[in-house]
Amino acid sequence: MSRAPLALTLGDPAGVGPELSLKAWRALRDEDLCFVVHCDPAPLMAAAQLLDLPRPELVSGPDEAQRVFSNFLPVIALEACEREAENAVRSIEAAVDAAKSGAASAVVTNPVSKSRLYEIGFAFPGHTEFVAHLTADLPMNGARGPVMMLSGGGLRTALVTIHTPLMAAIQSLTPEGVAHTARVVSDALKRDFGLARPRLAMAGLNPHAGENGALGHEELDILEPALEQLRSEGMTISGPLPPDTMFHEDARAAYDAAICLYHDQGLIPVKTLDFHGGVNITLGLPIIRTSPDHGTAFDIAGQGVARPDSLIAAIRQADAMVQSRETAA
Repeated sequence: MSRAPLALTLGDPAGVGPELSLKAWRALRDEDLCFVVHCDPAPLMAAAQLLDLPRPELVSGPDEAQRVFSNFLPVIALEACEREAENAVRSIEAAVDAAKSGAASAVVTNPVSKSRLYEIGFAFPGHTEFVAHLTADLPMNGARGPVMMLSGGGLRTALVTIHTPLMAAIQSLTPEGVAHTARVVSDALKRDFGLARPRLAMAGLNPHAGENGALGHEELDILEPALEQLRSEGMTISGPLPPDTMFHEDARAAYDAAICLYHDQGLIPVKTLDFHGGVNITLGLPIIRTSPDHGTAFDIAGQGVARPDSLIAAIRQADAMVQSRETAA
């Protein structure tokens, strides 16, 4: 395999990240890809013993990781921090540094606990914004994000607002912000998914997409001006569409990605269609970043019962995006 390995973070060491990483390696060890975990190795060693899997192998770089991958999960060891959340942040920083240097082809992040991160002074709403901050010094080909997109069950949904309380999310909507999100999504679908002419669909905010102002004016005042501008730029985009009728099978066939205005509007349909296999993708970054679409699952961590479906899908998605960028280059 000529491309560099993927860089995998451990997530919160007290969550399911360690066992998921090992289960994903077990499922993918014979495929034409490779990933290496950047972390304090102790939680992985304990998880390997729990799962009766080979102990992960400490490696010094990408070439060694590729040599051992079919037999052992490769790990680039980081010094342990006093607090688990600090270990999670250090893992993210190391993986992103590897991608920035070319030692990794993409970053796949295991789940973190936002509340634990905030306790140590973490200044970002979540992974998405932190990875954007860490890569802000790199040049960007296309519209810069970050934009959070979920993928699963044959549906892609991209969010105009992310981890924002609902009332604040609605109040923050502007024609410029909505249009910028659509541009990031369109450019990413071309660059990272190989779609020459992406078809987008814009979700409305109000019931029946506002019913021409009878049930709210946001569609008329915010979404329609954004759509008019995007269409004048040559983008193929429909909407605003009633959210209650745009996610069934026939409707989904008419677009490649849906632009959703707030968190639950985009996540509910994806998780309904593919609860265990959804993938979180950050669009509009100089590097590729994906993540499983679930949390740390502290309640089942250490029991060996966590399902790796979403992490496996995130790894495969990242590798596919790497190949798409290589083809487009």
